[in-house]
Amino acid sequence: MSFFGSRWVQAPAHATECDPTALPRGFRAAGVAAGLKQPEALDVGVLVSDCTDTVSAARFTTNARVGAPVIASREADLARLRAIVANSGGSNTGDGQRGLDTARATQALAAELLGVGPAQVGVASTGVIGTELPREPLLAGVRAAVGALGEDAEGLSRAILTSDRGPKRACLEVTLRSGTVTLSAQAKGGGMISPRFATMFCFVQTDAAMSAATLDLLTGVTVKRSFDRISVDGQLSTSDTVFALASGASGLWVAPESEDELRLGEAMDALLRQLALEIIHDGEGCKRVGRIVVRGGSELVESVARAIANSNLVKTALHGGDPNFGRILQAAGMVFPPGEGLIADLEIEGRLVVSAGEAALGELSELAPLVAREEVEYVLTLPGSGAETEVFFSDLSPEYVHFNAEYTT
Repeated sequence: MSFFGSRWVQAPAHATECDPTALPRGFRAAGVAAGLKQPEALDVGVLVSDCTDTVSAARFTTNARVGAPVIASREADLARLRAIVANSGGSNTGDGQRGLDTARATQALAAELLGVGPAQVGVASTGVIGTELPREPLLAGVRAAVGALGEDAEGLSRAILTSDRGPKRACLEVTLRSGTVTLSAQAKGGGMISPRFATMFCFVQTDAAMSAATLDLLTGVTVKRSFDRISVDGQLSTSDTVFALASGASGLWVAPESEDELRLGEAMDALLRQLALEIIHDGEGCKRVGRIVVRGGSELVESVARAIANSNLVKTALHGGDPNFGRILQAAGMVFPPGEGLIADLEIEGRLVVSAGEAALGELSELAPLVAREEVEYVLTLPGSGAETEVFFSDLSPEYVHFNAEYTT
């Protein structure tokens, strides 16, 4: 089955899918069970680049309340990371100085074991907020993971999972003008997902050689078009983290503003957008996924798109395949000033259902086959011009409510 399973992501012609657990040259990874979750569940993962000239880039949550791993990682040398330590089973958020000491102890131990500087180690933790992350089991897991490092990402991709149905990972061979490089990534996320970022991790690796500035540019652009564009429940996590590392082990240099940079960027964009959509399709009980495209004046499109994507009424209708398009207009109307009319066009799966604010459809039943699809697209055209945005969102299911109502009990 192809990794690129969504109609909203175009696989680049110059990218070929590989074993999804494969890693580019210069990288090793492992995942172990340290007892942070169920006794035999993998919950501590380590990724390392063995190349001294590795460059890196990072993006973190925009929530004002962040976990200790985000604080510790922000203090690291984010352009020269060599290793990542990640765990599930506890987010290490809200534990004060003790939690920060645990994050820094994790950096220090990994650095010692791997022969790099503590500032070259990024850390990431996911799980319940506000509980202690047991330090000694975590550090024991780091020791075990370093001892188990190998040339695939199978263990790492599983060690970061929480509510996910399964691992989210892929590996691509990317043909550049100068040769072929490898690009891979591992992600996690299923709930507490919101535009501006997602409650997720994504670790990206390539053996292409480039400057830290080039990798930072590619990371920023592709994150904005992927993890910044998704919403499961409108909640902004405390722990969101993206790390991208380029080992340079291929020996192929990607120059700024070159065709090779464009090709690698296109492959990275497709890779991250598909991983973001896998998070949405996961969605803790999700049945269907929607894409809302909003066009119009620049002062409105973003807030309207988010209002629709985060509307519980829109999301429940999506889950049930209910063609109640009035909910979309209602959610959009919340953004407009009171007393100002909403004059808009709405299309669902290419079918015009509202024209200039008035219904352009005979019977709602005509929409039923369209909204029963696994992926449903809505296009809303507002007054004004010059701006367009998109948000991908999951439905809201009984399973999501049950899962989150009993998350710690």
